[in-house]
Amino acid sequence: MKKIFSLLVTALILSCGGQKKIIETNPDAIKPVAQTTEESISKSVSNSSSLVSNAISLETIKSSLEYLASDELEGRNTGSKGIEKAAVFIENQFKANHIKPFFETYRDSFNIEKITGYNVVGYLEGMDPKLKNEFVILGAHYDHIGTAKAVNGDVIANGANDDASGTVAVLEWAKYFAKTKSNKRSVLFTLYAAEEMGLKGSEHLAKRLKEKQMDLYTMINFEMIGVPRATTEIMAYMSGYEKSNLAEQLNTYGGSEMIGFFPKAKEFNLFQRSDNYPFYNAFKVPAHAISTFDFTNFEYYHHVDDEADKMDFNHMTNFINKMVPALEGMINAPIKVIKMNNE
Repeated sequence: MKKIFSLLVTALILSCGGQKKIIETNPDAIKPVAQTTEESISKSVSNSSSLVSNAISLETIKSSLEYLASDELEGRNTGSKGIEKAAVFIENQFKANHIKPFFETYRDSFNIEKITGYNVVGYLEGMDPKLKNEFVILGAHYDHIGTAKAVNGDVIANGANDDASGTVAVLEWAKYFAKTKSNKRSVLFTLYAAEEMGLKGSEHLAKRLKEKQMDLYTMINFEMIGVPRATTEIMAYMSGYEKSNLAEQLNTYGGSEMIGFFPKAKEFNLFQRSDNYPFYNAFKVPAHAISTFDFTNFEYYHHVDDEADKMDFNHMTNFINKMVPALEGMINAPIKVIKMNNE
């Protein structure tokens, strides 16, 4: 996420003395969703297929994150040798799991002055002859800031939570859907560079896909999911909660209240501060970020100690698996039931 967050967090600590909780569950935020017959069918299909979702293992999640957040990748700054290694790793993951490139290659390249950046884009065609013409995008940013203030001689900002965690989740879902072939709609698995430079990678890709007149149904960006929220809170929250019915539908498809409302999201401008926003801007469809980092549960934002050994891999594995039936329900719904709310 962009550097404005560190200022916000500092201000928050000063104003609250570090004692007052800033996250509250809105009891009215999640309401029962009236289901059409089509939605009921979709939920039933989703719940039945979720029986195999635990196939996503902690070991593969841990292995991938430990590499992406290793010193070898030097903090994954856009344009660096380290982020090139990360891009190759993602490409190899796509190839190994038979995820095709959407463009001529996996790379969607762009320039920021003298810096060349690459989004990495994988494509899984939908299994339904009609619904495959509609797209769902799952994304995360795989870049980070390179270096930060030294601590005990360490200057590499590894970005394990921000956002190797989201990157690994997208890779695991790509592997899952490629194996199960349980996607009626087509899915793009998109990993962005230059998020830390102002959402430049996602902005470039959204514009390019809009020019291709893609029929985009929904877009979800996964941002910092490596640490759990307090046990009194809903597992994750969604930015721009009030803008669409996406969270409510995901909870319905997933069979539990996984995605909640974060009262501070609007104050912190979170909807506009992550890679979902360029897609909302370009397509005006539901495009949101989902996170489990809530400014109270991890103190190493843009810090050299944002490392793999600080991640909760049991939490990550649980979250990634629990999201599978929710994603399947969204991807396979026979009609477009996820829509923008009247604002």
